[in-house]
Amino acid sequence: MAHVQGADQYWNPVLETLPIEKLLELQLLKFKRIVQWAYDNSKFHRRLYRDAGLEPCDIRTWEDVAKVPKVEKAMMREIQRKDPFPYGDMLCVPLEQVTEFHQTSGTTGQAVYQPDTWQDWEWWSESWSYIMYAQGFRDTDRIFIPFGYNIFVAFWAGHYAGEKMGCEVVPGGVLDTEARILKMQELKATGLMATPTYVLGMADKARAMGIDPAQDLCISKILCAGEPGASIPATKRRIEGAWGAKVYDHVGATEIGAWGYECTAQPGGLHVNEALFLVELEDMDTGELITEPGKRGKLVMTAFDRQAQPCIRFDSKDVAEWADKPCPCGRSFRWIKGGVVGRADDITKVKGVLLAPSAIEEVVRSFPELSDEFEVEVAKKGDLDDITLRVELLPEDAGNRESVEARLVDQLRLKTNLRYNIEFFDYGTLPRHTLKAERFKDLRAKH
Repeated sequence: MAHVQGADQYWNPVLETLPIEKLLELQLLKFKRIVQWAYDNSKFHRRLYRDAGLEPCDIRTWEDVAKVPKVEKAMMREIQRKDPFPYGDMLCVPLEQVTEFHQTSGTTGQAVYQPDTWQDWEWWSESWSYIMYAQGFRDTDRIFIPFGYNIFVAFWAGHYAGEKMGCEVVPGGVLDTEARILKMQELKATGLMATPTYVLGMADKARAMGIDPAQDLCISKILCAGEPGASIPATKRRIEGAWGAKVYDHVGATEIGAWGYECTAQPGGLHVNEALFLVELEDMDTGELITEPGKRGKLVMTAFDRQAQPCIRFDSKDVAEWADKPCPCGRSFRWIKGGVVGRADDITKVKGVLLAPSAIEEVVRSFPELSDEFEVEVAKKGDLDDITLRVELLPEDAGNRESVEARLVDQLRLKTNLRYNIEFFDYGTLPRHTLKAERFKDLRAKH
């Protein structure tokens, strides 16, 4: 039985430690309620459900949940830019009740617009409060957020959750990286929120300024999002070593919300916020639900309490697997081992082998001789797949190239069952990123 620590470690101690049978009852009740809401108020959902021969009253048991049709991002793109403009007939509230606009980054196609009511925005803040409290953020923290949030949801909700919890929040959006580092130093900020790529980039920049983040700054907690990096052990170690701080991961999406988070127990994965979300794991080939640990599938998401544009059985394309034991933190929420390992549309076959880009990152970031930046490119050479890894040697290790290359090839073959062409670049010549890094390029479709 998991050891339950003091209730002060939980944002909502009742829901986070609810007995499993009670949690399942609550989830089924909330699932039926959001399906009924969408059916009654959204032309899109009503048409989708009727075409499937489904009425909300047909959902009585957990077995009935799988009868509800899934929604994909392409379906959302098709109905938007129509009346009520620009959201189309997925909208469940009068247009005048929409108070927040955000959109997806568009990295996988045309951006999807996301409307939220003020109640939805309060729900966003509540979701993030679970995350931040579980990671040790308290009202004594001064949190620095180095982003210009603009139309992407980014850390907007983290900002408001921090305020809701009583933290002092410093928005550093319009500053450049150097000015952000100096402001963090000046104000003695204790918390930081950013993508793993940018956190590493900030550390690199600080060192170039003669500032050691671990010694000269006061950051004790870093909340990462936007990329799998903070759930990849080698990347987490690299960030923690650079900053002298604890690094925590979180996962969410514009269309879904902030649904998963790492806690201070750090069991090696992310909790699902099962009080606010239903997360199903689906076999990528058969579509069957996976309930046992140790088998990867793609995540299908439902946000129970989001009303303007409901997220019901949304095919996230995120790939994960259930953990095989409860977390020692005492939460009854399930957790996914290793976090989100990638996206179903990123995991690809190369030379007949299934490859997840996160596996390459784990290897590269485990080499202290290499910088934080790398790129992977898959192309066709004749009829054969050809995979190239571009890395930067640190200046002090320039003489160790042959040794690094040999060990890198061996580790990549061991971890991914593939052989790579390794290209070394001078330190500082590969692109630097401030938001999500596009490190993996598959050029075979263009061949």
